[in-house]
Amino acid sequence: MARTRALRRLISASVTGALALALIAPGPVDGPPPPKPTPAGNAAPADETTVAGLGQAAGTPVFEEPRPPLLPADFRGEGRYVVRDLGIDVPFTWQGRDGDSQMIAGGPEHPIWFTNVIYRNTLYTLTYKWPGIPTTPPRQCDRVGFFNRQILNDLLKTARYVGPEILQGKKDRRVDHWRVGVVGGSTQPGENPRFPIALGDVYVDQRNPGQWWQVLQFGFQNLFDPALDEWFTMTTFSHQPGTVTLPDRCPPPL
Repeated sequence: MARTRALRRLISASVTGALALALIAPGPVDGPPPPKPTPAGNAAPADETTVAGLGQAAGTPVFEEPRPPLLPADFRGEGRYVVRDLGIDVPFTWQGRDGDSQMIAGGPEHPIWFTNVIYRNTLYTLTYKWPGIPTTPPRQCDRVGFFNRQILNDLLKTARYVGPEILQGKKDRRVDHWRVGVVGGSTQPGENPRFPIALGDVYVDQRNPGQWWQVLQFGFQNLFDPALDEWFTMTTFSHQPGTVTLPDRCPPPL
């Protein structure tokens, strides 16, 4: 999620436009197939009895898609932040309080160290350390722009359900896998110009979509990494108010 300041400004308009499209453009309606026509004067066969007019055979289980991921207003979690192509695996914390939230990866003693903060409807990112990035003079805190938990959750509502999975580790976790993306360009199918801006795979607890366990991200938001990807996995995640602190180096909220 670390970004270069100049490239962020270059793509900010595209990201904003794509985000708006993702929030307001209607998606395809995956409705049930229409019932088979019955010849005039003949009753429908018993094995084709429909349920509630949905055209499904009686007794057929109805698939109900689980609720999409939801970032709670208050939470605290710990885990690991990983960049495989750089051989980086460092501590990671993610906390939320009253809708604000903060991610911190690494620290002064690690090869990387950065924080991303949503604070009073403003998104910030500050990179203290990263391979190939000079530490002096200290980097500025980038105030990316207007952003909040509601915008994030609205975007998550557009996520596509991949399916149930089991994350294997010290403790296996049953999760629902979702994919959410931001795409620039045409929203119409077919040979129309479009380009991917960001893609994320989100894994949340099957019983509680507000319980986050793993996220894989790819796109422009990872410009410091040659492979443009990162992921973090949580070892703990509780719904207790965390601590969110805007670094002194950051300008005031918008």
